[in-house]
Amino acid sequence: MILRRVALVTIAFAATLAVGALLVAVLAVGGWTWWKLGILGCFVVMTPWLGLGPGNGLIGFLVLIGARHPARAVLPVSGDIETGPVTAPTAIAVTIRNEAMELVLPPVRALLDGLDASGQGGCFTLFVLSDTQDPALAATEAEAVARFAAAGSTPGRIRYRRRTGNDGFKAGNVMDFLDRLAGGFELAIMLDADSQMSADAVLRLVRIMQRAPRLAIVQHLTVGLPALAPLPRFFQFGMRAGMRTWATGQAWWQGAEGPYWGHNAIIRIAPFRQYCRLPALPDGSRILSHDQVEAARLCGAGWGVCVWAEETGSYEANPPTLPEFLRRDERWMAGNLQYRHLLAMPGLRPLGRWQLLQAILLFSGGPCYTAMLALAAVGIATTGAVHVPAGRLLALALAWPAAVYAPKWLGDAEVLLSRRRRASYGGAGRFLAGVAAETVFTLLLDAIALPHKTLGMTRLALGVRAGWAPQNRRARGVGWREAARMFWPHTLFGIAALVLLATGSRAAALWLLPFVAGLPLAIPFCVLTSSGTVSAWLRRRGIAAIPEEIAPARHLQAERAGAAAPATPAAMA
Repeated sequence: MILRRVALVTIAFAATLAVGALLVAVLAVGGWTWWKLGILGCFVVMTPWLGLGPGNGLIGFLVLIGARHPARAVLPVSGDIETGPVTAPTAIAVTIRNEAMELVLPPVRALLDGLDASGQGGCFTLFVLSDTQDPALAATEAEAVARFAAAGSTPGRIRYRRRTGNDGFKAGNVMDFLDRLAGGFELAIMLDADSQMSADAVLRLVRIMQRAPRLAIVQHLTVGLPALAPLPRFFQFGMRAGMRTWATGQAWWQGAEGPYWGHNAIIRIAPFRQYCRLPALPDGSRILSHDQVEAARLCGAGWGVCVWAEETGSYEANPPTLPEFLRRDERWMAGNLQYRHLLAMPGLRPLGRWQLLQAILLFSGGPCYTAMLALAAVGIATTGAVHVPAGRLLALALAWPAAVYAPKWLGDAEVLLSRRRRASYGGAGRFLAGVAAETVFTLLLDAIALPHKTLGMTRLALGVRAGWAPQNRRARGVGWREAARMFWPHTLFGIAALVLLATGSRAAALWLLPFVAGLPLAIPFCVLTSSGTVSAWLRRRGIAAIPEEIAPARHLQAERAGAAAPATPAAMA
């Protein structure tokens, strides 16, 4: 593992050094100024994530094309995990809060039926763990679960529990379950309200735990469900190959000190109960993003945490519109930034502390990107831009996204190199069309999302308390008024940046346009990526279709993320 981690650091350092050298070569023309030094400082802050992308991406790509079974190649467990009996008593825990039960329960039914069909269903008991505070909604939940249980062959293995309080948020919900209801169970499959897993995936996780008694968590790689709305459709298409590459590369060098994402995973109850009670933060508030802290504490106590880096059979729903997508990001950001209080927590291993720091740095790109754009715009407008050789600009314009999107683009290359994967997307032509459309989508989305993170961090710095509000999971249309109300600051910032850039140098404005265009287009982007008309057009042409849309799996509740069709433009007025 030491040699593997040295390899990762070497690749990451080489990648950031190459991009940094190109940036210096561009900025140095005409001499150094205050704004150029500011841009360089922002780049230095962003280097850890710029390096991790090429590092994880290249390693994952090489494993994926070189190993006969890549997920097994990076799993620190030996022996047969595909066959053999499942004997460990296992709870299936579904955490909910103010959820539409007609969306939550059908995938669980498919999972239970699949386990029964395998002959292993007797080892599993379902727990629906509610943190819903509204008594009327809770009564509806309880009634839905009762009907669900009565419709099955073994009603006694389906249980519903509701907490009257919400102490500790989801982490508190899980620990309350482990303390009061998990007696007699060795393992627990953790599912969110929008999770779906196949029986084969669940059985494999249990067999891994049976083969490796010192593992405390096995996290299954999880990908997006087929969706109606354009935004999750493009997002999950782009993330699919990139997450496989990233997760494979990361698992190769992290081994049994891997991450936990809080759902679509299996935990060993005894060590989790013992080591994962999360302390209050210095201000008395509770930790929002619990999962990575739990993984770090378990590894610090000598238990293993690893990833099964194959997506088949493990899914989640992505937010249906841009407002929901960015609100989810803000919740994650608020939770991850709390980790700054935990970096010196006793009992953690060095990699555990790095995992927490990495989670913080994930959101550092927002203010750094925003500052770099603002510095470039003001600096060029006030001092003018000297002529920079086109070759240097082109090299930097290609190297920057190559580093940022390395896992995704290397994942795309791996798909194209595999006949089986190409066929699952409908062939190379259809896949490449999806890649081209998704690349434009991602450039526009990132231009909006990074300054939005800056706004969110500013609100946190001003003392706005973050919470964990219930999430809308149904596809819907976003009207022009709602989009304008949320994205007018982004629009004005983007217009101002482009005007300032063009004032000082039209060439600079054109070179930066691909990375800035999303800001002045934020309002129409928000509306169109929730449009039913756009959704229907994409689906008819098969653009950005994932394999489960082309050949739906039997266990999958298709279109779950879009259980209600996106509204048409008329309905959004």
